[in-house]
Amino acid sequence: MDSYYLVMLAFLGVIAIIDLFVGVSNDAVNFLNSALGCRIAKFRTTMWVATAGVLLGATFSSGMMEIARSGVFNPQMFSFAEIMVIFFAVMVADVILLDAFNTLGLPTSTTVSIVFELLGSAIAAACFKLVADGASLTEVAGYINNSKALAIISGILISVVVAFVSGAVIQYIARLIFSFRFEGAYRKVGGVYAGLAFTAIIYFLVMKGAKGASFMRPEWIDWINANTTVILATLFIGLTILFQAFISLFNINVFRIIILAGTFSLAFAFAGNDLVNFVGVPLAAYDAYREWAASGTADSAFMMGGLLKPSTAPTAFLLFSGLVMVLTLWFSKKAHRVIQTSINLSSAQSGEQEQFGASLPGRMIVRASMTLGKVIHQIMPGTLSRALASRFEPAPVAEGTEPLPFDYVRASINLVLSAILIASATSLKLPLSTTYVTFMVAMGSSFADGAWDRETAVYRISGVLTVISGWFITALCASTLAGIVATLVFFGGEIMAVILGLAAIALLVRSNLKASLSDDSLVKQSSVRYDAPTIRTMIDEKAPENLRRSIELCRKILEGLLSDRESALRTAKSDASEFFDDLSAARGIYYRMALSDKKPSEADFDARYCYFRAFTNMREVGRSLQGLAKLALDHVANRHRIYEGRLADDLRTLVGLLEAMSKSENGNPDISVFHANAQKALQAIDRLQTELLRAIPAEGISIRGSELYLTFLLFARELINHYEITAMIQTKVNALAEES
Repeated sequence: MDSYYLVMLAFLGVIAIIDLFVGVSNDAVNFLNSALGCRIAKFRTTMWVATAGVLLGATFSSGMMEIARSGVFNPQMFSFAEIMVIFFAVMVADVILLDAFNTLGLPTSTTVSIVFELLGSAIAAACFKLVADGASLTEVAGYINNSKALAIISGILISVVVAFVSGAVIQYIARLIFSFRFEGAYRKVGGVYAGLAFTAIIYFLVMKGAKGASFMRPEWIDWINANTTVILATLFIGLTILFQAFISLFNINVFRIIILAGTFSLAFAFAGNDLVNFVGVPLAAYDAYREWAASGTADSAFMMGGLLKPSTAPTAFLLFSGLVMVLTLWFSKKAHRVIQTSINLSSAQSGEQEQFGASLPGRMIVRASMTLGKVIHQIMPGTLSRALASRFEPAPVAEGTEPLPFDYVRASINLVLSAILIASATSLKLPLSTTYVTFMVAMGSSFADGAWDRETAVYRISGVLTVISGWFITALCASTLAGIVATLVFFGGEIMAVILGLAAIALLVRSNLKASLSDDSLVKQSSVRYDAPTIRTMIDEKAPENLRRSIELCRKILEGLLSDRESALRTAKSDASEFFDDLSAARGIYYRMALSDKKPSEADFDARYCYFRAFTNMREVGRSLQGLAKLALDHVANRHRIYEGRLADDLRTLVGLLEAMSKSENGNPDISVFHANAQKALQAIDRLQTELLRAIPAEGISIRGSELYLTFLLFARELINHYEITAMIQTKVNALAEES
């Protein structure tokens, strides 16, 4: 039995490292999006600053480890054997859950997941124990640390509201002071702003967080507490004078210093608050094992009251955990994808593909807000209204310059305010959801800044509602999954534990080592030059592939219809919608071209417009595919008559003709070959339409059946016409590329 627990401890250690990788991939957005979004420094510079913050912040997380030991349940009520099952279930469920959310590219909360996994597995263990003892399940409440668990859960919920409101209010005040043309006000009060920001960072991170550091001595903490006012006053005055001198005498951009310091402080606060989410459970399991091994008592008889005692994690172990987090920041593709999610939602730009679609609640909120805004505008004096509006009037963008997702003022507010809120919770030993705090601060500041205009507001609000709803989904899934895993291990014993552990590791290996590497790099996106040769390459690569996918989807829809398989048509409809979204996103790159930092030549400008026209034609084919898939699905779902005999054969022949005429001699899709055979296909479509008119009275084809058949023919005709236009545009782009 001793070797069984040693293996379980080793497994928890491995899972902790993997959990760090998965969790940091999810949470990297918290401290990187603002600095990367305002492009105050190079990507590598920002990453090195975040690296330093994570490593140092990890050493301040020791005090948070008590959350895993006794923050959610009462450990004295469980035996060592039961505690180990609880911890095992938490780690397995946590890795699976977070990896699923990250694969979807949706920010979630590692704090919410770990808290509710501890709760779900503890409740499952308590129920199993009570049933085995023949006791009533109403006694479950005695196994849960109700007061602390309620404080943690309510703190997470309240922090979401506080973060949004404080982000909106502070950003509004800061914008009134600086406006978007902040150069004038910056030279007058920039030193005060920087001094205040740095003083707040030092107070909340260092002074308030010192008692949680693994290397701090009690006498040092007592001295800091006794001299707090003097230290803060000295820091504020000294830093204000220093930064004002930087501005006035040396013309140094202190916003660069503030934002990089904010990135460091937020990474510091993240590591201090969130490290418990990843390694707190394995450390608690290790402490439990040491106490049990020293007792000489049976595993089922040794009660774990020892976990109520305070414990300090070794500094070396915390630094090692920080190193794993740093490596994840640098090399995780998933981390980069989640960063792009948050930057898109906070961005002041519009026109490109939005991360989230519109929703009914989002539309209702936008409509109500616009109505309220009109009422306020009518009540407010015109002079005051114009004065306020002038402070929020965006600065003009220089020709050929790409607008930033948000400027220096908003980036600094996002970073410093998020770091303050998180560090405050860490000093109180409350595991705050860093994901939701930083996300809601960013949403509040972008809302106050007017980044949600009529073109984007409904999508941004829908995105906020979607991500917040993820809180409740995470909580439900986490507690349920952990409870199921714990129950399976209690009933299945060691064999079930081995199966679940191997399954979790296999899932992670498959999803992380074989993950798609096709995601655009944030570094490369800002350096692409959209000239004629580049656009020619983009069209040459995508047009044949999109033609192939269009015909493949048409084949799937036809076969699903003729085989009367509703499930296959639902899959085809989903694929068609995904294809249309991909085409829309590719077409949206045109708006990025229009804002490119490279001033285009006449040939480049014409090539960009050709790109827009080519992808507009391809997108229209995608739209027709959506309509065809929906019509075919409704036809089968309503149990209408399915084509048989010659009509079915003719449709299969038509799709086969489209497949054959779109391929070159080597079998690859080729637009030019398709263009050369277009007239032949159009003649075949005319013939099939004539055959349908003859078949309607002879075979009794219904109006619905005739409409669906004609829709297939219409789609084939549109496919040919739109890709013929695309082929001609491709020829023109080739000529433009040769000119440039």
